[in-house]
Amino acid sequence: MTRTYILKRRAEQLAETRRRIVEAAVDLHSSIGPGLTTMTMIAERAGVQRHTLYAHFPDERSLLLACSELAMERNPLPDAEPWRAIADQHARLRTGLLAIYGWYERNAALAACVLRDAEFHALTKEIVAIRWGPHMAAYQEVLGAKLSAKQRALLRLALSFFTWRTLAPEGGLKRAAAVEAMVQAIDSAK
Repeated sequence: MTRTYILKRRAEQLAETRRRIVEAAVDLHSSIGPGLTTMTMIAERAGVQRHTLYAHFPDERSLLLACSELAMERNPLPDAEPWRAIADQHARLRTGLLAIYGWYERNAALAACVLRDAEFHALTKEIVAIRWGPHMAAYQEVLGAKLSAKQRALLRLALSFFTWRTLAPEGGLKRAAAVEAMVQAIDSAK
């Protein structure tokens, strides 16, 4: 019985240490980005030695996968599947873009750093493709149904985090106004 208790307590301690490491990495990725975050910085933020960090995450890829999994668990990207049931193209576009832009608002700091770093950090680019790629493909498929090639190109622009950032935080538009601007642009491109 004592041995079982000790093993259970040890497993809880290991899980807590792993959680601290992942949360420290997510915090750093939200402020300076994954491409500029070092394993030493993560270990210091988590309050562990580097060898402890490497015992839990033998390489940067395993750590980035754990970080992105935690970030997506906490605030998952919107699911495009329910939008299929919306027959009206304008209503479907509005609904989808409102949800996506809401996600961007809630995750602006992390998304900005991660997407910036994906431009120069190969591992970040890989993780973005794994975590965001399927969602973006679903958004393009569901929201782009029955759109012309020109309209699908504008939809791609509308789906970009950087478009949202330009329209809303930088341009001063509220979420609904930014969505309406993109819906009108897509509609007028027939």
